[in-house]
Parts: sequence; structure tokens; C-alpha cells
Amino acid sequence: MNASLIEQLVAARGIESKYTDAWGNQAIIEQKSQEQILSAMGYPVSDEAALMETLEAEATQEWFTVLEPATVARIGSTSALLIKLPIDFVNDELILNIISDATSDSKKIVQSVKITPVDHELIGSVEINDIEIQQYVVELDVEKQLNLDIGYYQLELLEEGNDEPLGSGRLIIAPAQCYKQPEIKAGKKLWGPSVQLYCVKSKNNWGVGDFTDLAYLIDKVADRGADFVGLNPIHALYPNNADACSPYSPSSRRWLNVIYIDVQKVLGFETDKTTQAIVNDDAFQQQLMAAKSSTQVDYGSVMDLKLRALKPLYQFFLKNEGAATSDYAKAFSDFKANGGENLKQLATFDAIQDKFKSEGKYIGDNWGWPVWPQELQDYNSPAVAKFADDNAELVDFYAYIQFVALQQLEDVDALSKSKGMAMGTYRDLAVGVSEGSTEIWANKDLYCTDASVGAPPDVLGPLGQNWGLPPMDPVKLYQQGYQPIIDLFRSNMHACGALRIDHVMALLRLWWVPKGETAKAGTYVYYPVDDLLAILALESHLNECTIIGEDLGTVPDDIVGKLQENGIHSYKVFFFEQAEDGGYFSPEHYTEQAMATLTTHDMPTLIGYWHCKDLELGQEIGLYSGDALLKSLYADRLNSKQEILNSLHGHQSIPQEVGNDANFVGMTKELNYGLQVHMAKGSSALLSLQLEDWLQMDMPVNIPGTSDEYPNWRRKLSVDLEDIFSMPEVNQLTHDLTKARMG
Repeated sequence: MNASLIEQLVAARGIESKYTDAWGNQAIIEQKSQEQILSAMGYPVSDEAALMETLEAEATQEWFTVLEPATVARIGSTSALLIKLPIDFVNDELILNIISDATSDSKKIVQSVKITPVDHELIGSVEINDIEIQQYVVELDVEKQLNLDIGYYQLELLEEGNDEPLGSGRLIIAPAQCYKQPEIKAGKKLWGPSVQLYCVKSKNNWGVGDFTDLAYLIDKVADRGADFVGLNPIHALYPNNADACSPYSPSSRRWLNVIYIDVQKVLGFETDKTTQAIVNDDAFQQQLMAAKSSTQVDYGSVMDLKLRALKPLYQFFLKNEGAATSDYAKAFSDFKANGGENLKQLATFDAIQDKFKSEGKYIGDNWGWPVWPQELQDYNSPAVAKFADDNAELVDFYAYIQFVALQQLEDVDALSKSKGMAMGTYRDLAVGVSEGSTEIWANKDLYCTDASVGAPPDVLGPLGQNWGLPPMDPVKLYQQGYQPIIDLFRSNMHACGALRIDHVMALLRLWWVPKGETAKAGTYVYYPVDDLLAILALESHLNECTIIGEDLGTVPDDIVGKLQENGIHSYKVFFFEQAEDGGYFSPEHYTEQAMATLTTHDMPTLIGYWHCKDLELGQEIGLYSGDALLKSLYADRLNSKQEILNSLHGHQSIPQEVGNDANFVGMTKELNYGLQVHMAKGSSALLSLQLEDWLQMDMPVNIPGTSDEYPNWRRKLSVDLEDIFSMPEVNQLTHDLTKARMG
């Protein structure tokens, strides 16, 4: 294979050859890894002749694309419009029509611009099949010349008197920065608890936290001065394979996890005799009581209970509302129309899994499309179309429960607004989807299934991480006019006031790991960061949604400035904000444009950290090898605890009764709550604190790098939700937090 050719292709596809690692050293990527990534992108790297043929076909297609799939510009700037045309057209006066709302079926021309390509800068030319094609860049002033507002537009380039466009594309006009609530702009410091919704115990839920629980939490914390409640990703998982429960390995990030539906609030629950007979059956009640009383979420049992109740409720809807012209029936019809093909994809996927499960077929543990019969492994296949037709009612059922879930989430959002909360909820966007997901099944051209997203070796994970999430191909994303990422941002900004983007560095680059290799064998692949940030800013304004970027781990310098410039709140975790001498920075010195927090779902709780529960667990399940390593970890922890005590006493954030020597100080309520109030005095615009730490829990909800070794995503809260706000210490804490945030 021609090494020079591979090197050029690696550079052209944004594949990194070297990078600065977490220790500040330069790491060199092996050519084998680069070739494996190229292969995952679809290039036949082992056959030079075939590779040349592929590259020539790509180049031909690119040169014959008159307008780019997407041109992105900011308000107050110029738009560099690229035009490629055969030489016969470059001297002609052409018409560029700008059409409002690229997602609308109706065409409304909002601006027409006359362009003679040869009058602009020539930046390239090529001869293909005896046709000379020239490329020009046309600078257009978004405001002064085009007079366009932010939004999406369709472009069409035409000859005078000819209605058939020479080429078409999308124009995206974005604001300079992401949206911020007026309260944030005015300098108010917001705070709120964060919760893994599935962990919530309550007297009325069915063994997993639900949207009614979320509404209750919103109501109670709003009365105590909070302006938001932070959530885990609530993306659609697998209703018929419910034990695949990681919120960060979803089936679809556009839709919701139906396990959060409060079945008792669904239309017909109280009146439908069939449903009541099912839920009042002794066996059902025994299963329900077992799910509620379990200290860990029994996803399989809870989802089984809910589906058994939701199916007759869907039949109740069909019988009483389906053929009617009621507002509810019309709302469902509109929901399906707006959801379009993407909703049908998810509903069909879930219906296929349901069919296999209900018929008792063993389909490779039913974990996703790769283990389905061959004819069903592609959404666009005739067999899938036939299945959807033959099982139309089952497919419609899964669309219906998505509708129900969204309505309940929207009710929560409406409640937060009525309570005067500045933000309401903040949602969490996972970095990818699992290999067997709906998203990949229905859009295989976009995802590279022979690679996985992960992280390179760093201090927290010396072996690196492989998350098992196939990445989007940045070129294919661009060729689709960025529509998949637009849909993703838009759906996750709905019915909330903020969106946290997990691993926000993914907008710049992702660590791709070749299939079958360890994380160390990966490399970075770059994405069109400026375009993606512009789209994020646009959607944040259209949805009035603040953006928080989780920027932990290996963070390149070139993304830090971009996030700040785009008005994205960074993520400040107390335990990671250390000076070189080991001391902890005061939260008062954190940047204002940030969300501050003490711990995250990937970290031990405060008590767990202080009492080294995470180190004990890590030793038990084999995360740490050798006594020397463990001894050094305990020594480092003791030093960190001492520095924390020094800082807290220095800022008078804890009473003198809490000792000064970390060897003898346990995690008492005074120290725990003192730490939380210490954070509340900080300068960051946003502060999020975990309910687990309010309740002084010691066990983590997730241990990164584990799967079966620890019951991740299952540990429930220790106290029923209704009882939390009758605890005097919690009420005092929320009072102190509100007071501290007010300065």
C-alpha cells in the first residue's frame, strides 16, 4: 500500500497522527490504527487499486456537487458560499434563491441574489471526463446584504428563465452565542439538585422513579429556592430488553425512556376495567410490591409491569379517542406527523423486539438488530416494511407510549414554569448510542459500526476507555446537511431549560477505537466543530435552552476558548479543581460561565469518597492491581482530604468542631453540608448538588470501567421522595444553599 496515499487520506479525513496526552506528553498514533479507522469509514485500505477507485469516485461526486450540503454562518458575519460549476456557466449571471425554513414543504423565497461566478475568487479547478469544473467562493454579508434572521434556509442556484436548479443546499444562520436565561444574564446564581431519576423511591411509583416523582421534586425544591432539577439522560432504551439499562447507551437519543411513564396518570387508568383487572390481580400486585421494595431497580420486572398495563390503556384510547376528533386524539395525530419517519423507526424497532419476546424466540438475548434474522437487519428492507404493515397496531402502540411519555414530561416543564423557576429541568445528552440501537439500524450510512467511541489513557483510566458506541462519520453527517445533529439537539432541548452535553469535546474530536482493539489502539477523529457549535447555538435560541458542556478528562486547548466564546457553561467539579501544590481552588474563583458541582454519577458520593468506599470497591472487583498501587491511592486520598479540610477551615465554611486532621475526621453531616454550602458561595452561575449527598449515602450509582462487576445504574435512593422534605436537616440545607447563592 502506498504510504503517502494513506497519509494524505488520514489528513483529509481528520484522523489524528499525534496528540498531547493527559500527562502533557506527545503520543504518536501507529499507522495500523489509522488504517483501521479508515477501514471503519469504508475505505478498502488493503487493496490499493480499489482504494484509488473509491477516492476517484468521491472526488468526482464532490466536484459535481454545485452547492455544499450545508453552509453555516453567524449573525454579523459574512457567509463563504462555495460554488462548483462547469466552465460553461461561470460567466453567466445566475440567481441564488434563499428559501425560508429548510424543513418546510412550502417554498417562500425570502431573498434572491444575482451571482456571476467569474466575478468572485477562483479557488480551484479540475478536469473530469473532458469537462473543466471551477470552484468559486462567494462572500455574502448575512445581515447587510441578505437581511436574514437566525434560522434554517434552503438555497437554490438557477439560470435565468430555468426553474430546474443547477444545485441546492442548506444555509444555516446562527447567533453569536448560545442562549442564556434572563436571570443568568442579570447575574442571578442558580442552584438545584441533580438526580438519577430511575433511582428515586416514592410511595406511588412502581419501582423506578417516574415523571410524577420528577414533578413532586420540582414542586418541593422550587418552594425552597431552587431554579432547576438536573436529570440523567432520559433517552429511549429497550422496553423489551429492559436490563440494558445504562442511560448512556441508548437506543435513540431523540425519544424518551418509557419506563418513566407514570402509568396511573395515563388516560383511562382509573376507568378501564381491563386495565384495572390486570393491575389488581394478585400475581401482578406481588410482582409490583417486590419491585417497589427492592433496594435496586429491577428494570425487567418494572418494564414488564408497565407494558402489561399500557397495552390495554392503548386499546382504551383506540376505542374511546382514536376515531374521535378530541384534542387528545388530534394531539397524538400531530405528534406522529411531527415525529415522521424517525418515530416510525423507533416504534418499528420496539415492535420487532416485542414480537420476538412475546413469541418466546431466543434471538441472541434480543439485545439489538445485529442478532435479528438477516432480512430484518436493515430498516429499509422489504421485510421490515412488511413487518410494519402486518403489525401496524403494535407499531402504533409504541408510538403512542412515546406520546404519553412526552406529554408527562411537558407537564413537568409547565409546572416548573408555573413555580417561577428560571430553568426548570436540565436534561443530559449522551455522547452516542449502543451498537444494537434504533439510530444505527435506521441510519447505517451515518454510523461506523466497525469502530467505537471511547477515551485515551488518562489519570482516571490508565488503560483508556471503550464505550461500545459506534461514532457518526463526520463527512456523512455533513453530506446529510447536519440534519441528524439538528434533530438531536432540538429534541433534547424540548421541555427543559438547559441541556448538559456529555463529553462536549465530541463536537471537536472523538477518540475512535477500532473494533476488536483495546482503547489504547485508538486515535482522534476531528469533527466540523465551528459548524456544530453554530447549530448548537441556533437550537439553544430557538428552544430558549442554556447549554452546559461536560469538559472533563483530556481537554484540548483549542476547544476551551471556543466553548467560552459560544456561551457554553463549562463543568467545574470540586475534586478536580486542584492547584499544582495539591490545594483546592476556592469555588469563589471558578469562572462565572460554569456549572459547579461536588460529585457526578461517575464518582463516589461525598461519604464514599471520604471513607474510601470507592477504593474498597475497586479492590473487591479487581480494578486495582497490586498492593503498591492501592497504597499510593490511599495515601493520595488522605492528602486530598487534608487539603480539603485546610480549605474549608480557611474559608470558615465548617465549624471548628470539625477537626483539622484528616486522619481523625470522618464525613459527618456538618462536614458534608458544609462542603455543599461552601460550593454555594462560589462564583459560577450554576450549582448542582446530588440528592445522594443530601441523604448522606455512601454507595455509588455507577463505577466507570465496569459492567457485570457492579450493579451500575440500579442503586435506589435510601429515602422515599415524600419523606426527604420532612427531614429538618434537608430543609435547613436548602435554606442555607439559597441564602449562600444570594450572596
